[in-house]
Amino acid sequence: MTIHSYITKALGLKEQQVKNVLQLFEEGATIPFISRYRKERTQNLDEVEILNIQKKQEEFLSIEKRKKTILSNIQEQGKLNDVLKDKIDNSFSLSELEDIYLPYKQKRKTKGLIAKENGLEPLAKIIMAQNASSIKSVAQKFLSSKIDSIEKAIEGAMDIIAEWINESIPIRNNLRQLFQREAILTTKATKKENDKYQAYVDWSENINKVPSHRFLAIYRADKEGVLKLHTLPDEERALKIINNKIIKNNVSETEEIVTASKNAYKRLLRPSIETELIHQAKKKADQEAIKVFSENLRQLLLSAPLGNKRILAIDPGYRTGCKVVCLDEKGDLLSNTTIYPHKPQEERKMAAKRITSLVEQYKIEAIAIGNGTAGRETEYFVRNLRFNRELKIFVVSEDGASIYSASAVGRKEFPDYDVTVRGAVSIGRRLMDPLAELVKIDPKSLGIGQYQHEVDQSDLKESLDFVVSSVVNQVGVNLNTASEYLLQYVSGLGLSTAQKIVAYRKENGLFKSRKELLKVSGIGAKMFEQAAGFLRIPNAENPLDNSAVHPESYAVVEKMAKDLAVQLTDLIANEALIKQIDLEKYVTEKVGLLTIEDIVKELRKKGVDPRQAVKVLEFDASLRTIEDVKEGMIVPGIVTNITNFGAFVDIGIKENGLIHISKMANEYVSNPQKYVKLHQHLQVQIISVDVNRKRIQLSLQNV
Repeated sequence: MTIHSYITKALGLKEQQVKNVLQLFEEGATIPFISRYRKERTQNLDEVEILNIQKKQEEFLSIEKRKKTILSNIQEQGKLNDVLKDKIDNSFSLSELEDIYLPYKQKRKTKGLIAKENGLEPLAKIIMAQNASSIKSVAQKFLSSKIDSIEKAIEGAMDIIAEWINESIPIRNNLRQLFQREAILTTKATKKENDKYQAYVDWSENINKVPSHRFLAIYRADKEGVLKLHTLPDEERALKIINNKIIKNNVSETEEIVTASKNAYKRLLRPSIETELIHQAKKKADQEAIKVFSENLRQLLLSAPLGNKRILAIDPGYRTGCKVVCLDEKGDLLSNTTIYPHKPQEERKMAAKRITSLVEQYKIEAIAIGNGTAGRETEYFVRNLRFNRELKIFVVSEDGASIYSASAVGRKEFPDYDVTVRGAVSIGRRLMDPLAELVKIDPKSLGIGQYQHEVDQSDLKESLDFVVSSVVNQVGVNLNTASEYLLQYVSGLGLSTAQKIVAYRKENGLFKSRKELLKVSGIGAKMFEQAAGFLRIPNAENPLDNSAVHPESYAVVEKMAKDLAVQLTDLIANEALIKQIDLEKYVTEKVGLLTIEDIVKELRKKGVDPRQAVKVLEFDASLRTIEDVKEGMIVPGIVTNITNFGAFVDIGIKENGLIHISKMANEYVSNPQKYVKLHQHLQVQIISVDVNRKRIQLSLQNV
């Protein structure tokens, strides 16, 4: 099987699509570039489909690498023959390959190997043949200085048989199917007590029905030694599968064979296949959790930006005060100070005077307030101040701000300021442009997702990096304002090149055109091709430099304008003129209809940011603490996290409430992402409050 047919079969795509994508990879093309600018060659595959091709390519190469290792090892043992080689060559399943290789693996000294060394393999073959009238009589012939009794001879022979059973590919496959179909996940409490997992003590559920969040919770409890996890089918059914394969039809069950099959199952097969099943269940749960995390991250990175405004940002606090910073339109720090409007100081008049003075002095256009400790009190304090201009006040998530402020990135950006100033700056910049600021922070620190520390960290990082790259290239990056941390995610660039771009900008001033990128050290024709379409230059001489139209297609747009007898600038965002364009007229061998359609869409948009406009949310003023929350109340809130079992909502107090999936709609909900979005503003009903456990249950039903 070729790599093309392997991927085609696995993903249900056309072989030509797969061939073209792999060819583009060989040419150095990135996933964002391929999905956006090579639609004709892929027949309109999206980013996820192209990513799946890449993953299947890696999977195929991994299998081929394992095959070479197995063939080499068996060859060294002098046991490789044409039949075995063909079997390995035609296998494209890692578990199947390992089953084939199992008899040839270099093993530690097992019971079966010791029995073989003691000359008991012929006895094992006689027992397996099931035609001896008296096993004990036969066993008498195999006594030696090391085997001094009939019982030991038979026991050794059965150890050999157990290993043969364990190495039987049909038996392993049939047992796998039984485990996958009927295994029950069960838990037992250990001596180590932990109330956190009390709900999962003595749990019992078919492995196929366990949702990912529950499996990961139980898996964590098992790793912490609080619970013991097992996933096993009915033992009698498992033994019946083995016996049906090894006991001959015309022979009644013999004690030796039955004992050997039990030994094989309990000592070898059960632990091996159970471990394999738990690994598969873990992998599946990881994929579900990573999928949720990735979708949350995508929504978070696509949060509405306020844009280039002059911001006053406040990182609230009690005893240590509220750190206040003022930022200009580019996010540069203008001023910082600390106010103490809350207990124990309660210098409210002085704090009010300082805030109003800063607003006037720096011509502030909006105020950002962190939602952490003292956030609600600070919001209330600021909303009651009188300003000499109309100001919008926003509550901004602080998740990850402290990580940024103590990070190498934060220290590099603000070496002369402490962590409190950096944290306040991060809050203000998040309001201006969430994407540009959040790319500086490890996504795992952003307070989204579920059981993120239990999932495979390599898979998680790979998935989250893909999301960040996807969003950055979807939105586009301002070449003249973007930091190196944002630029590094642009298709084809990377951190080193991003740093060179920023250095060039500092030395030579703002970029005037996309072509000027070629003057940056290290950027050649291929890198320019991959990156240029995702970079924006507002107010460039060529207006297409501020659009998603790729420079390779500028000539097409210029011809459209010429055919309409207008200037290029007159064509952009002019719906009447755009409607006159005959798309088919501009299709060539190099430029297909899909590309032409994308160009026309971009002409209509005029480089508009795909993110929505930011909205102000005002919480219910009567809610300050959990004691104020009462059943039946309907209050405003904002979605802060989405999991497989529901969504968490900030209603303006320290504790977030949970909308369980059963309370999310007046119908069955399998995927919360279809009903709510991260940072969505909504009205929720309080259905229960547990003050002692600090838990609030919410509902969207009938609201």
